[in-house]
Amino acid sequence: DVVRDSIEQRAEAALDAQRELPLYRHDAAYAREQGDLDLYRASRRANIACKEAIEKAISEHYCDNVLHREAVAQVAEQFGHERILYVLAITIRQKDWDGRFSADNKQWAKTVSVSENPDAWGTDRNCYLAVNSHSGLVDLFTKLAREDARAHERRPSVLGRLKSRPPEAAAEGVKKTKEPSL
Repeated sequence: DVVRDSIEQRAEAALDAQRELPLYRHDAAYAREQGDLDLYRASRRANIACKEAIEKAISEHYCDNVLHREAVAQVAEQFGHERILYVLAITIRQKDWDGRFSADNKQWAKTVSVSENPDAWGTDRNCYLAVNSHSGLVDLFTKLAREDARAHERRPSVLGRLKSRPPEAAAEGVKKTKEPSL
């Protein structure tokens, strides 16, 4: 029906806009200096929504002592891997004292570029982006998310493969499709 199709199209457009929103990696002071406060705020809202989506996905997909891979897929569909990994790196860095995070994930989190983001009282605003689920489950989610992101890096999209083709090969492909067959 027309109404349902319209609602689905709007929902899909909203998801696309959220997924396409660039990750702003600088602090509020830098954003203010550069005139990027709107972009900073939009990215921060998306980061908070991503944190909440991770918490929800862990809650929904953890059963019988297993965190199912669908948890990562659910969040990646909404936010993409870059934002998920950014939020997870912040979480692990904020809780670096917690022994329930693996050494591998702690080491990885240190390699992710995260700017401190102090408020007027000196508190790092990034603490509000830390996922509040059980640290052992967040560690497992991080492992799955990193694996999923690596798998997606290895599989280029059709558009990516077309862009990576040399111009001569692309031109030959176009010529072949335009020549009439006898």
